[in-house]
Amino acid sequence: MRLALVSLMLTLSLGGANAQEPSAAGDVGAVLATVQAFFDTMAEKDVNGARLVLAPEGRFQSVRDVDGTPTVRTSTVEQYLKGLPTAKTAQRERMWNPEIRIRGSIASVWTPYDFWTDGKFSHCGIDAFTLVKSDRVWKIAGITYTVEPRGCEPSPLGPLK
Repeated sequence: MRLALVSLMLTLSLGGANAQEPSAAGDVGAVLATVQAFFDTMAEKDVNGARLVLAPEGRFQSVRDVDGTPTVRTSTVEQYLKGLPTAKTAQRERMWNPEIRIRGSIASVWTPYDFWTDGKFSHCGIDAFTLVKSDRVWKIAGITYTVEPRGCEPSPLGPLK
């Protein structure tokens, strides 16, 4: 009974995760751990750790409003890794209520986030991660995210601690 209750709670808390094929259920934790590890390596400016969770050929795309026009910036994993240790500010990103989809060796995570610079709120948005599984390891192949400095709802995680 207890196991069934835990399973039901996990399914309900993961939103889209219940639409997966049964074999993918065990991968949900690994997919979320990969995304969280990415956030942790960003906060720690850890290039070697980031290399472990990012596919080398991956891409980042940010979408932000510039003078009323949606503007897209694209960068490669190598560009990200090159800038990571030289970032002049402390950065922290947090996610909540992720929606996870997994089928075979591909996964996606769609999640609201907030971003903090030097302990102060910077912006919020949506992260859309695409992951691939190779040699039984999940890696982030792409990240598309919005940058929304205004109109952010308070995070259910509360203020940064």
